[in-house]
Amino acid sequence: MAERSVDTVLIEGLAVDTVVGVYDWEREVTQRLLVDLEMAWDNRVPGASDNVADALDYAAVSERVTQCLQVLQPQLLERAAEEVAAMLQSEFGVRWLRLALHKPGAVPSARSVGVRVERGVRA
Repeated sequence: MAERSVDTVLIEGLAVDTVVGVYDWEREVTQRLLVDLEMAWDNRVPGASDNVADALDYAAVSERVTQCLQVLQPQLLERAAEEVAAMLQSEFGVRWLRLALHKPGAVPSARSVGVRVERGVRA
């Protein structure tokens, strides 16, 4: 029986300034989104080799997520989450991910609002 990998790579609190929102004034300013990512990745190979080429490059993932959100300029966080999740799965080969998008300050009485999606198969 093959051993099952449940390793993950984390990116927490990635700050992305972009146009986001449905109101007219929101389409004229940038706002900060915070991105939390948990991505399935077999860390045994890079753990044994100590070679970055064997690892999921979290700097490249962070850069690509930032670029995706800045180009997309979504009205809804739901759309942003779907686009980012699909991009990560297709471009980086991430088979499972949990993504949370937070929009701090969107509701004055809350620290943040947001969405969380989970896509793919973890095992």
